Amino acid sequence: MLIGLTAALAAAVVFGASAICQALGSRKVSATGTLGLRLASALLRQPAFLAALVLNLLGFVLHLVAVRTLPLFLAQAGIAASLVVTAVLAVRIFHDRLTRFEWAAVAAVCAGLVALTAAAGSTGEQRATSAAAVGAYAVAGALALLGLLASRSRSTAAGAVLSVLAGVGFAATALVARLLPDLGLALLTEPITAALPACGALAFLLYSLALQRSSVTVATAPMIVVQTALPAVVGVVALGDEIRSGWGLVATASGVITLAAATVLVHFEGARDHTT
Repeated sequence: MLIGLTAALAAAVVFGASAICQALGSRKVSATGTLGLRLASALLRQPAFLAALVLNLLGFVLHLVAVRTLPLFLAQAGIAASLVVTAVLAVRIFHDRLTRFEWAAVAAVCAGLVALTAAAGSTGEQRATSAAAVGAYAVAGALALLGLLASRSRSTAAGAVLSVLAGVGFAATALVARLLPDLGLALLTEPITAALPACGALAFLLYSLALQRSSVTVATAPMIVVQTALPAVVGVVALGDEIRSGWGLVATASGVITLAAATVLVHFEGARDHTT
């Protein structure tokens, strides 16, 4: 568990730094674009976005270690800690100030992660089936279609929808990563393997579109909640993740507190708003 927890926390640091870079690049691209190759091309011409992409790839490798060695409710809660990193970076780089309430949120995220670690039992060993592969590609197809429709609007409501879709995409990425068989060359012949980059790339683009159309809070809070809660529930219900006997209430309360505190800290991804 120590290796997985270390990887989860390292991923949080990398994702926290990436969040600022992604927003810096996304805000420099016209919000009139829709989901497609033209949008991807425009984003890839932004140095800050390229930096975010590199950081996300590094974070994904670290997160891959976490989701395969920890229960998903703990591995995904580690992602919420990335908001702590972003808040600290905003204070350091842009001289933003955290109120006492927001410092309390930082402490709550950290305390929640400690409690979840204490409550974590064994990690499920369920791996991909043919039905899981079909389901993963169905999710990717639905995300692409719904994302294309939502991206036709530049409204704040469309931004919220795109944020939720991005959260589903990141959740699907975590679930596919868990379901992969043992890592190695055999992955090249596994039906579910291609769903991993498909869901991850779609989620990344959908989040970029959400950032263009809405405030940081609207774009980020729903995504964090969905990408954390959905895999956590699926992991316990369907993939064999376990909570220590007698710790169910602690795990549930800690998860809720961690998510609630994380949404408070979404404001400090507002470091992005210092640039145009």
